[in-house]
Amino acid sequence: MFKTVVVGADASATARRAVETASEIAKMASASLHIVTAYGPKSFNDSFLPSELQHMNVYGDVDALLQDLKFVARSYGVEAEVHAGSGSPADVIIEFASKLGADLLVVGNRGMQGARRVLGSVPNSVAHGAPCSVAIIDTTE
Repeated sequence: MFKTVVVGADASATARRAVETASEIAKMASASLHIVTAYGPKSFNDSFLPSELQHMNVYGDVDALLQDLKFVARSYGVEAEVHAGSGSPADVIIEFASKLGADLLVVGNRGMQGARRVLGSVPNSVAHGAPCSVAIIDTTE
């Protein structure tokens, strides 16, 4: 079974559903859960702030997002660790999955329809680059 589950998420409702599913999987497997998000190059990392507020973004507070998603996991009875990295979402998610020794990487299927399905999407890139099993969760409504 899985020991380390990593889920990639952003501020979208579909990513929240991926976190919910990853939380359920982690709980059933008694696995650790890690929530990962990426921030763009206009972000900065201020090491003088408390650890829960170190990743700020001019487009919104990355740390607030991660704390919100951590609360989602907690509502499923799972204590998640949160991580933020600068770069493309797929690269950041894959990097953390490798670094954390993930057994399972969970992402939503947002962006896998239409032209993005052919041209590339985060779930598609993650599926092809992941160092472990990948679950692409149907997050459509």
